[in-house]
Amino acid sequence: MATKTTGTMTTKPLSKLKEEICDIGRRIYNKGFAAGNDGNISYRLGANEVLCTPTMVSKGFMKPSDLCIVDMEGNQIAGDRKRSSEVLLHLTIMKERADVRSVVHCHPPHATAFAVAREPIPQCVLPEVEVFLGDIPITRYETPGSQKFADTVKPYVKNANVLILANHGTVSFGETVEKAYWWTEILDAYCRILMLAKDLGRVTYFTPEETRELLQLKQKWGYSDPRLSKDMENCDICANDVFRSSWGNTGVARKAFDAPPPMGAVSKPVLAATPTTSGVDYEMIVKAVTEQVCKELGISAA
Repeated sequence: MATKTTGTMTTKPLSKLKEEICDIGRRIYNKGFAAGNDGNISYRLGANEVLCTPTMVSKGFMKPSDLCIVDMEGNQIAGDRKRSSEVLLHLTIMKERADVRSVVHCHPPHATAFAVAREPIPQCVLPEVEVFLGDIPITRYETPGSQKFADTVKPYVKNANVLILANHGTVSFGETVEKAYWWTEILDAYCRILMLAKDLGRVTYFTPEETRELLQLKQKWGYSDPRLSKDMENCDICANDVFRSSWGNTGVARKAFDAPPPMGAVSKPVLAATPTTSGVDYEMIVKAVTEQVCKELGISAA
């Protein structure tokens, strides 16, 4: 039987959605992303109804009958167990992003280490991260559970699908429960790889050409990235410039990892092209990119 809500947004049976949330809860717990009863998961059923996990229940051992339903203001309207206090974070994200159906919050250890250190996540290192995540912000710290805490995501939520919550954990979101969880798994794996690479001695960054190829691919696959917008025309594509202006307010500073080499702004002609586009003067583009890099490095391109 399909879920019945006012302004229905889903045709999946409620029982199926509850099973999906419990499955993701087990995966979060088994990955070590949620110790004890940490973390919470939600799914938007309709215009004013959100299915969510309860408080004080381990995500690894949840049953469908444990789940709650709240309205968009956080008032519980169904379920025997009390809803999570952090559901306000989920609702704030859903209000800011109409396309978001599911939100996953947990404490993956490697990503949370960056949250505690308030170290910006280096860009231009792994293809999957560039295509699926892009620049990842760190929010301002507030005591969890309040609307003030939930509001810390507002400056970032429209330009990212996963956020690091300062001294707390991560929150990721998407059109399905599984996809919302994926972004967290990709992020934590990336943070672990960065730490291991640093222990080996260095992190090697992409060249400008390699980075632009990835951004082309991202655009071709239909993924958005703030670096492709007109507002970012004069920004360095690998220097965390999308969210750098917030660092002063959030206590974020680059300490553990070196900054990537200057790569200049995104070249609009390159981003407009695809592998099948004709009439693009690639020699001119390569020359322009080379001149820009040389300028940043203070050497002659001759």
